[in-house]
Amino acid sequence: MSVSFMNNHRKGFLLTTVGGLALSFDVPLVRLGQGEMWSIIAFRSITTFAVGLALWIALRFFGRARPALVSGKAGLLAGLCYGLSTVTFLSAVFHTATANVVFIVAFTPMFAALLGWILLKERPSPATLITMLVMVVGVALIVSGGLASGHLIGDLLAALTALALACAITIGHATRIEMGLVPLLATIFPAAVGFTFMSSGGFQIEAPLWVIFDGAVMIPLAFWCLATGPKYLTGPEVGMFYLLETILAPVWVWIVFREVPSLETLAGGAILVLALVGYSIVQMQRMDKIRTLAVPKGL
Repeated sequence: MSVSFMNNHRKGFLLTTVGGLALSFDVPLVRLGQGEMWSIIAFRSITTFAVGLALWIALRFFGRARPALVSGKAGLLAGLCYGLSTVTFLSAVFHTATANVVFIVAFTPMFAALLGWILLKERPSPATLITMLVMVVGVALIVSGGLASGHLIGDLLAALTALALACAITIGHATRIEMGLVPLLATIFPAAVGFTFMSSGGFQIEAPLWVIFDGAVMIPLAFWCLATGPKYLTGPEVGMFYLLETILAPVWVWIVFREVPSLETLAGGAILVLALVGYSIVQMQRMDKIRTLAVPKGL
């Protein structure tokens, strides 16, 4: 194994660790803002959009690569999916427990595999199919807890978030278009929705600095690190670091707000996390075998 490969792997490990950690603070920061739902959606989204637009301008004037503001019809469609996911995700935070949201959104890669099978005729591997079935059991457990506690709407919004993100991922995979800035610039859509439904009294946020910090720093940092990670790591390896939000966000919320997940949520979340970890390990082993076979003998 070359020194260059090891250095790149460490770089990818560091980037994706930072990205996963930054993403895990999203929900706690939103809740610390203590605001009305549509005000939070509008304020957090317009802040992220401003940062994304500034990055695009900087890349256009100072970078070698000059990304388009909108990557054609595919980029616009993916942006709409990302925008919808922001609205449903933040709405879910206001309608169900944090653990429910992040555990259900963890179903995103399995939705993506299912859409790839239906739309792109990419048949999932047996490992993927088994993982999907196990994760359905986990999500069903969490949703059953939502039924009992009256949080069904929030759980369904979290599931819609996972589906919208999977649609955006599928579009990017099918078109192979560069979409690194799309999730940031797409926040103009949820910002418009938030401003539309916001009360006539303007922003109703008691601690806006938390929301500004989230939208201007943590979200762009998370998206950039996690989008850059695949340059140095395999897809399954990067997917492992998305689990940091799934695992850590409920911990931060428990520490700050003393919100204890229900037994159904904990059981379903444990099933989801273990299924994803097991799937990622299997995929990493498969990629190692492919790399080994691709290396010419005698080198």
